[in-house]
Amino acid sequence: MTYKRPETQSGLLPASRRALLGAAVKGGGGFLLSAFLPGLPLLQAARAQDTATGVVFRPNAFIRITPQGAVTFIMRYAEMGQGIYTGISMLLAEELGVTLDQVTVEAAPADPAYVDSVAGEEETGGSSSTRDSWVPLREAGAAARMMLVAAAAQIWGVPEAACQTRNGQVFHPDSGWSLSYGALTEAAARQPVPAKVVLKSPSDFLVIGTNPRRLDTKAKTNGSAQFGIDVQVPGMKIGRIMACPVKGGHLTGYDRVAALAVPGVVDVVTLPDALAVIGEHMWAAIKGLDAAAPQWDYGPNAATSSSDIIARMKAASDQSGVVALKAGNAEYALKQAHTRIDAVYELPFLAHAALEPINTTLHIRPDGADVWVGTQVPGRARQEVADATGLKPETIAVHNHLIGGGFGRRLDSNSIGQAARFAKQVPYPVKLIWTRKEDMTHDQFRPYYYDRVSAGLTQDGAISGWHHRTTGSAVTARWYPEGMQGGLDPDAVEGATQTPYNLPDHLVEFVRDEPAAVTTLWWRGVGPTHNVFVVESMIDELAHQAAQDPLAFRKTLSAHQPRALKVLNEVEKQSGWGKSLPPGHGMGVALHYSFQTWAATVLEVAVEGDGQIRLIQAHSAVDCGPVVFPDGIVAQIQGGLIFGLTMALYNEITLKNGRVEQTNFHNYRMMRLNEAPDIQVHLVSDPDAEIGGIGEVGTVAAAPALANALFAATGKRLRRIPFARQMGGGKV
Repeated sequence: MTYKRPETQSGLLPASRRALLGAAVKGGGGFLLSAFLPGLPLLQAARAQDTATGVVFRPNAFIRITPQGAVTFIMRYAEMGQGIYTGISMLLAEELGVTLDQVTVEAAPADPAYVDSVAGEEETGGSSSTRDSWVPLREAGAAARMMLVAAAAQIWGVPEAACQTRNGQVFHPDSGWSLSYGALTEAAARQPVPAKVVLKSPSDFLVIGTNPRRLDTKAKTNGSAQFGIDVQVPGMKIGRIMACPVKGGHLTGYDRVAALAVPGVVDVVTLPDALAVIGEHMWAAIKGLDAAAPQWDYGPNAATSSSDIIARMKAASDQSGVVALKAGNAEYALKQAHTRIDAVYELPFLAHAALEPINTTLHIRPDGADVWVGTQVPGRARQEVADATGLKPETIAVHNHLIGGGFGRRLDSNSIGQAARFAKQVPYPVKLIWTRKEDMTHDQFRPYYYDRVSAGLTQDGAISGWHHRTTGSAVTARWYPEGMQGGLDPDAVEGATQTPYNLPDHLVEFVRDEPAAVTTLWWRGVGPTHNVFVVESMIDELAHQAAQDPLAFRKTLSAHQPRALKVLNEVEKQSGWGKSLPPGHGMGVALHYSFQTWAATVLEVAVEGDGQIRLIQAHSAVDCGPVVFPDGIVAQIQGGLIFGLTMALYNEITLKNGRVEQTNFHNYRMMRLNEAPDIQVHLVSDPDAEIGGIGEVGTVAAAPALANALFAATGKRLRRIPFARQMGGGKV
């Protein structure tokens, strides 16, 4: 059915990659209740603190209840705008038996207690937070509820089964007795953790599936929300960092005297490839670094350009790669095909371009360190500081903050290590900030991909053979080397090896080609954002070649997938697919299964006579299994589509003489409000299916739906991103 927003409730906030790591451990019942019991240093320290402050009920690492009835949820996931504080709180609150306006949220520190069971580390990424928490964190809430009930039943001398919970209280309906959770904390703390946790039936859900106000709304609208860049520490100085503009270069000189002569500048510190000027305030640091006028040896990549990287990649793509999937005999089927299409698709390097630039605040001491930062990987951040300073990890406290956009960039902690190497040179706390230019030109970029695809059709329009060879960087090899499988990066082929379609003769290969002049990293949507664009574009080409309706063609190919048919039928109905359109208008469709979620998207565009592209309307039908926070799903699909459409229209990172040419939002374009399409999200979820992820689903659909819509509008097939200039629309 079409999603309709119900009335909201109030809520307050006081003051992997899945494909690589998911096979190792599956989140399940015993994980929380065994791993988060006494024995870990953090929990032992927390219990000592709880005793000192009167906080006596901490049944696991995620819930703390005071005698005054204050309920705190400790979040192991980073909040970076995706609404995860609210979604995860809903899981805990549902089973604990409290409402969200009774809850305070606190960011988890770096500690083994908060390791994600599937990722194998403390991580927010891969659209996995709700998926990985669906059972374990509900069990954490349920265990706490059962211990509170057991305490009340013991006090009253009644069976536990005769008690109920609601709004932070335990009730005995037969007698009318009730006790608040606060009054039960001491008695509940003496109860054993339940050997078997009983979860609520979905029919009894009071929180899950509703639309409370997001827990971060109030703080973000009244200005009290604390992002990493907002941190203030007594005695803190502020530093501006500049690194060599070319990867592999090093610092050869700078004017220290001139920098220190700038009013407010207190220090100049260096690394082999970077310089930081530290001042009493940011303006002093900015002017001081300008005065320092660093000089560089640009190193071995000084002459590298984008054309060099692409030419090498093109040559590499001529060679066979590591086989990621082989079904049937694709080459024979292609030779026998009635019609064959050979195509090359190219996707550019991309920056993350988060609104909040890179920043880290540190106080490095001989006996330990404090780090204030927004990170998707607190454990890695702590290890980076340990490696940079020689301190033991257990002496380093990572204070995680709200993040002003992550998109995968904060899955790496190299900037935190760099900041630690600077900060260990000074005795005071220091906030080290990358300017917008530094953030963009020294980003770790989404890889450039060069894909060759060959596909054939039989005389009656069925697919006969499919060969997909992708060439690009292997992020996994650097970020998680253990995930490489015989030279194969599973992320590089995700969305190519598993498609919604019946392709009996199917060959997928990966050719690794690493560009020396840039470092690559995950980017919102990871492998599927790349491969679904390629697959869905080729499916569309084949449909038109076979003179078949593109949506009907997809239905035929995915007839064995009932959930695929469900989202295709829904988006067909809601978008009015097949309706008569004005001249210059076109509708494109994209179907995909990514992050355990099925989604079909239809986008309508108009192309003006001068080539300008207007985005008219998008419809997305989404089946993510059980629904926790409907408004959150809608927001993530809308935001993901905007993010992906911006990329597909405008974005690319290019190099000239080893330097990134894009330096700010004037030449790395963001979509403007008046350019955004009307986006309608239709939830057709299956409560009995596995729960899926959402954060990257919209991004995955954007580029293929747009490319297919542009073809429908103009007859021009675009196989290289970005699109706007190729349509003749001029400056973007």
